[in-house]
Amino acid sequence: MANRLVDIIRTQALKYGDREAYRFCWRKDGEWQPTSWKEFKVQVDVAGKALARLGLIEKDTIAICSPNTPQILITELGAFQNRLVSIPLYSSSSQEQFDFIVSNGGASVIFVGDSHQYPLAYNYWKRHKDDIKKIVIFKNDQIELEEDDDVTVFWDDFVRYGMEATKEIADEVSRRMEAGLPEDMATLIYTSGTTGEPKGVCITHSNYDAAIEKHLMLLKQVSDTDLSMSFLPMSHILEKAWCYFCLSKGIAIAVNYDPRIIQDTIHTVHPNIMCCVPRFWEKVYAGVKEKIAGMGKIQRMMVARALNTGKRRNLDYLRIGKKVPWFVEKEYQFWNKKIFSKLKHAIGIPNPNMFPTAGAPLSDRIVEFMRSVGIEVVIGYGLSETTATVSFYPPVDYEIGTVGIPLPGLQVKIDKNGEILVKGPTVTPGYYKNDKANEEAFTADGFFRTGDAGYFTKNGALVLTERVKDLFKTSNGKYIAPQMLESRLAENKYIDEVAVIGDQRKFVTALVVPNLSQLRKWAEERGMDYSDTPRFVKDKAVVDFMMSQIDEVQKDVASYEKIKRITLLPNHFSIMHGEVTNTMKVRRPIVAKRYAKEIEEMYAY
Repeated sequence: MANRLVDIIRTQALKYGDREAYRFCWRKDGEWQPTSWKEFKVQVDVAGKALARLGLIEKDTIAICSPNTPQILITELGAFQNRLVSIPLYSSSSQEQFDFIVSNGGASVIFVGDSHQYPLAYNYWKRHKDDIKKIVIFKNDQIELEEDDDVTVFWDDFVRYGMEATKEIADEVSRRMEAGLPEDMATLIYTSGTTGEPKGVCITHSNYDAAIEKHLMLLKQVSDTDLSMSFLPMSHILEKAWCYFCLSKGIAIAVNYDPRIIQDTIHTVHPNIMCCVPRFWEKVYAGVKEKIAGMGKIQRMMVARALNTGKRRNLDYLRIGKKVPWFVEKEYQFWNKKIFSKLKHAIGIPNPNMFPTAGAPLSDRIVEFMRSVGIEVVIGYGLSETTATVSFYPPVDYEIGTVGIPLPGLQVKIDKNGEILVKGPTVTPGYYKNDKANEEAFTADGFFRTGDAGYFTKNGALVLTERVKDLFKTSNGKYIAPQMLESRLAENKYIDEVAVIGDQRKFVTALVVPNLSQLRKWAEERGMDYSDTPRFVKDKAVVDFMMSQIDEVQKDVASYEKIKRITLLPNHFSIMHGEVTNTMKVRRPIVAKRYAKEIEEMYAY
């Protein structure tokens, strides 16, 4: 069999049998139900037959728009058996985004999670009845189908369709499995993009196979006794590629349905590996710092001593492969028992292994803190176009402040403009039906232009400086890297989101979304009224306080880079309005347009 993901569940079912492959819980207060590898194999085979029975032929596309559920994996793996292509969509997609992606990708069967995504599929079908064979709903949360809807079925109906398939259908699926080629497209993943229209990234089976093979070779610290939590959306390339790696390694996956309750889920499941985005660790860090700030003087001194010991052991010795002196190790184990283990329990990860983290910058201070207490936050860098990983921290000799070293077999270089270029077996063959984008994205000698600026350290580690398109220049000719400031500010407990402004301006300003729960506590201590949020965030005393928090963070930043004025916003940046991507990256042109009035006011005096 040519492609790993076509037959991986059958292989693991033979190896692991009744061992747990995944676990899942629909509700916050529900019971987590395990599924064995043998049961998983049956589910995938049934999905494969159901898809074939729907009349889908090789190289057809299906769309999946759902919160994380095991059905996503079951459907995708069943699709791979048929040489079909899966198009993942974020469950929070707008109708406009949904329509563009399903239409551009040519999907003829649509899978949706629940009542929140059903209207997207129904509305699309109403306008494209001849193009859609079937809509399948994963979760029946008391959905009432529209009266004229004669195309939608529920997951149980889809499963029954596969179970009742004839021998001819089963034989056809087997034939397709054998006919698969490495260059077959597996996933068509649309980049959310901080500028412009989404582009469909073609990820082939050979892309996945190469990525999985490299990670199996490099990640010696993980084993098939680990438990992974699928927390990031499975429509995100990092989570998707990670899940496929876990399946290939025999690692059980706990699938988190609702990301809003991750703090509850993590305390129930206790995963020891999990893909994260920086915002997760920023919130953890802010909570820990607040707790430390509320301690007495002696307790704070103890914590400081513990952190210093953890830094010496984990960063000064283990990081560079040196033997830890016995007295440092002994003191570390003392603090680990007294402080660090309690901290890990409080987070919900009592036995942490490693936590791949990417998608945006995470401040060095937070990385150093987590590593010091024994939580291996593994910083990496990648894109949809590179099947996730370009580089990540090695177990030894990683450099904080970098995004690690490139995967073996990848050619990574910096062009004369400072842009990172990548070439290798994990790089996409191109964008779907988009010759113009392909011409712009690839050099004459086949390197992919990442759009990120960076450089290599003397030890070969990659440092990201900024998105090339995000760099802006003030009217004084100074270049500003907004993400650097934004990642620093994210450490502050009073700040939720920031968009730094300053392109062709005399100085730098920022739109700031405060952490209202923390800011209201501050206001309550001062007897201030915060009932009217829009009015509250415009109060001069509140703005001055928030500016003082920003000044504290940026005190060691060059004068021309410093934020001079701010506007506090009463609401978060919106995915629905296109102000941020589904991975919470600021779409600067849209933010600048939507908040043009507020921005101009910051430069008017």
